[in-house]
Amino acid sequence: MAPNAKISVLGDDLMLCEVDIADGEDIFVWNGVEVGGIQIPTGGDCEPLLLNVLSLTPSGEGGECQQLIESPRVFPSNAQLGTVFSALAIPEGVVVLISNTESIGEESWTTVPKEDLKKTFREQGLRNGSSILIQDSSSDNSLLTKQGKWITGVNDTDWLQVKNLCQLESEEEQVKVSATVNTVVFDIRIKAIKELKLMKELAENSCLRPIDRNGKLLCPVLDSYTLKEAGLKMGSSLGLCPGKAPTSSQLFLFFAVGSDVQPGTEMEIIVEETTSVRDCLKVMLEKSGLSGDTWHLRKMDWCYEAGEPLCEEDATLKELMISSGDALLLTEGKLPPLGFLKVPVWWYQPRIPSHPWKSRQDQASCTFSQGGDWRAASTQGAPSDGHAEGSLLFLGDVDISEDAALVELKSQAMTLPSFSEFCIPSPAFLRAWTVDSKRPGRLLRFHHQQLREYKLGRRTEICLEPLQKEENLGPQDMLLRTQMRLPGKRAYTLPMDMVWDTARGSTAGSLRQRVADFYSLPVEKTEIAKYFPEKFEWLPVSSWNQQITKRKKKKKQDNLQGAPYYLKDGDTIGVKNLLVEDDDDFSTVRDDIAREKQKQLALGKKSQEALHVQSSDVASGAETPARPRGPEASLSIHVGSFR
Repeated sequence: MAPNAKISVLGDDLMLCEVDIADGEDIFVWNGVEVGGIQIPTGGDCEPLLLNVLSLTPSGEGGECQQLIESPRVFPSNAQLGTVFSALAIPEGVVVLISNTESIGEESWTTVPKEDLKKTFREQGLRNGSSILIQDSSSDNSLLTKQGKWITGVNDTDWLQVKNLCQLESEEEQVKVSATVNTVVFDIRIKAIKELKLMKELAENSCLRPIDRNGKLLCPVLDSYTLKEAGLKMGSSLGLCPGKAPTSSQLFLFFAVGSDVQPGTEMEIIVEETTSVRDCLKVMLEKSGLSGDTWHLRKMDWCYEAGEPLCEEDATLKELMISSGDALLLTEGKLPPLGFLKVPVWWYQPRIPSHPWKSRQDQASCTFSQGGDWRAASTQGAPSDGHAEGSLLFLGDVDISEDAALVELKSQAMTLPSFSEFCIPSPAFLRAWTVDSKRPGRLLRFHHQQLREYKLGRRTEICLEPLQKEENLGPQDMLLRTQMRLPGKRAYTLPMDMVWDTARGSTAGSLRQRVADFYSLPVEKTEIAKYFPEKFEWLPVSSWNQQITKRKKKKKQDNLQGAPYYLKDGDTIGVKNLLVEDDDDFSTVRDDIAREKQKQLALGKKSQEALHVQSSDVASGAETPARPRGPEASLSIHVGSFR
């Protein structure tokens, strides 16, 4: 037959080459009625159904532990339900239960009466994916509760591994205990004691503790819990440990001393959930052999780092939502009373000519006039390859009430011994920032606002920046660091502070006008860009209010405080005078070097990962022979209904 000959497939005329029929292919031709003399029914009535057949099969030694087996089977929809017996060679005396996956709510099983076994699968309401459960009516190992709910999944009738960690001699170090998800933990513990052939007295003084993948013992499991309630999965490892498990009103806690905590070095304690933080601290100090009243508790996070301190010493552990299994850290240092903050204070020294931060050794070159200005040598025209950078110097901690005003925090900071090195006349000549990633973050602008209203938190750090003169920023004022581009050089002058009143508009045009006025330039000859220090990139600020969004045919609001600029206090703005330099480049040599370093680091990381993968592949290919591929098995996924 020629390759361009046509063949009728599903009513469409296709050529042989189009249906990938090559030389030597076998073609089955039939009349649509019978095959080999056996009539084959066709049509929607005998549509095939893919059903999941579930049955219990003995497994293990002696057949004591039964395993639930699931096998997919295909039946014609007009076949009688009883044909499942002959298809699976199932003996008489069994009970058939069906569950339709389209039922609403939890999975419910219905027993099929014997007289209904002559009904077809379609008459029983079965669809693709429906399940059939076959169970011996005389067996005590029922998989269903009295309400007809299935209490176990395909792999839920299985086992748990229990290890002997009681430091007692036993013929076995570990045993496997068969269980279901509804098995009570107490029954597993007693069975493990018997199979390990340990003393019966352990029944009153032992507990089961899950073992994680790293071999760490977790919180003991309550005896009254089922495996499902305890969150234990089949195949998990449990440790049989000495000591009673905590009751439902008790908490099992881990704790450690200091800040350098290594996994596995924690101590353990059981306390009542109504225990106060103060009493819990005393118990932990006593158990760790420490004394004194200069300690406090902090929660430990998952990476063994100190979290928020437990400041409310009279509050109970339950009120603070401390749960069994939580880890606490014994940290040296007394907490301030309730309502007080311990604020770490830093000195911030930006590279700005209008910021005459001077030590007392430099007071000869730093004078203060009655007019309210610091007199310092101006370096406005000096070239700079940096971008309003500065350094932080730690001054000390300030204990202060949350009801105190910001100016009081500045005043107390000025009394710190380290602050005596700087000649600052009054708190009004200090600007306060929060510290974020070792750099100024949020500007605290109102002198007489209470610290409570700033919502600083227990771990907030503050940095103080010296000012040339007093300032009183309003709620709509934005403080920006501006730098003028030096003509003919890829460098800038040292940055200068500029206050921008966003109440008049936070648009690109408004900012360009403010910058032009600040530097006495024509606005049409002024170009500006925002600096992103993390990427070492400059983003030119242009009018983009004519952009049309795809979803809503409205003009996009020109607000620099939104995407993509996200302009905020402390940002660096580059300024270019187009009268003397007309190009699009805002970057510096330092930016080029930094970006190249970032690129090389990224390429090096990728190369190391590729080399690691390649070496792993070579090692596995050289040392480990390829595993023979096992036979394919069907996969069935049960999805519960949450409607």
